[in-house]
Amino acid sequence: MLLGGIRYLLPAIEAAHKHGCHVITVDYLPDNFAHKYSDEYHNVSILDKEAVLKLARELQIDGILSYAVDPGVVTAAYVAEQMGLPFTCSYEAACILQDKARFRKFLKDNGFNAPHAKGYTNADEALKDIDFFNWPVIVKPVDSAGSKGVTRVDDPKDLKNAIEIALDASHNGHFIVEDFLELEGHQSSADCFSVDGKLVYADYSDQLFDKDAENPYTPALEIWPSSMAQGFQDYLTKETQRLLGLLHCGTGLYNIESRVCENGKAYLMEVSPRAGGNRIAELQRIGTGTDLIEAEVLKALGESVPAIRQPKYEGLYVNDIIHSNRTGLFSKVEYDEAFKQAHFISEAIYPNKGERVESFRGANNAVGSVFLRFCSRQEVEQHIQNHDNHIKIVVE
Repeated sequence: MLLGGIRYLLPAIEAAHKHGCHVITVDYLPDNFAHKYSDEYHNVSILDKEAVLKLARELQIDGILSYAVDPGVVTAAYVAEQMGLPFTCSYEAACILQDKARFRKFLKDNGFNAPHAKGYTNADEALKDIDFFNWPVIVKPVDSAGSKGVTRVDDPKDLKNAIEIALDASHNGHFIVEDFLELEGHQSSADCFSVDGKLVYADYSDQLFDKDAENPYTPALEIWPSSMAQGFQDYLTKETQRLLGLLHCGTGLYNIESRVCENGKAYLMEVSPRAGGNRIAELQRIGTGTDLIEAEVLKALGESVPAIRQPKYEGLYVNDIIHSNRTGLFSKVEYDEAFKQAHFISEAIYPNKGERVESFRGANNAVGSVFLRFCSRQEVEQHIQNHDNHIKIVVE
């Protein structure tokens, strides 16, 4: 059983079919993309863990994943625990990892680097705590992904509006306010893998943002391998392993976001027991030859996972998130032909000609993504500087 129906589920469906599995997709949106490729669909909200459990028992499923679908992770962990099925971590651990406020508290209580943060259920309580924070702050829903509902606030008078934005994007009506930590270099978002609690695949990327986007905190371009100093990578790998041990995690895939800040410290920002969006594991598979997607499916079925080693890249691999900075009707994506011949791997463009596309407020507003390969960091930088000459989205 796969929770959700977004396009990012397709590689997991393909991996499951490769191993002869009957794939069931579940959510409350019958027209979602992935349902066209599963063997069976059921209209049940993935936020309703008891309803999903009831369905899973009726169908006598052998495994469950919320692959690249953040809202379903807690439900998947709950169903797995109730039915004795494999999952990356316990239900309680999933609840901690999936709630930004609980995760920050867990980090602080266990001696990890963590931003000054506090979770809330209503705006009035947060507005009373203005002096608690070191401004500027960042306001987020505790339970959303893809940078939805995230706002930086420089002036306390703007806090209430940011809270309203966060609550509008939240599923459970909770939000977090935390000190905004100035970034040194680039944030990292990558998929990692543990086997029996040991982190066997720790990866890092450079995640870049579009400062002109409506939400400038939505990832717009990702580069592997990361330019993060090796010392910081080693520290974060060690701290991730410590976290997995404290939470008694087992075998499975994680999307991990981390960053080095101007204060000279490295931080684990998010550790979610699921694949990342934006086709991250697909590009990592191309760049390293290691198939974390298949490993995650085999884990869910209780099968042996193939040997996984630390990633190594020959060249640089870029995930270019195609997006529009204005709402309109999609026409096409244009490429400079010489650039395409030199660097293009593949594309996944979602809308058809004439379909409405939204301004880039969150990962769900992406038009698609393009995988690219470069020989040097200089070539990547040249692409970034000349991006619109190389790849251009046409919106009418």
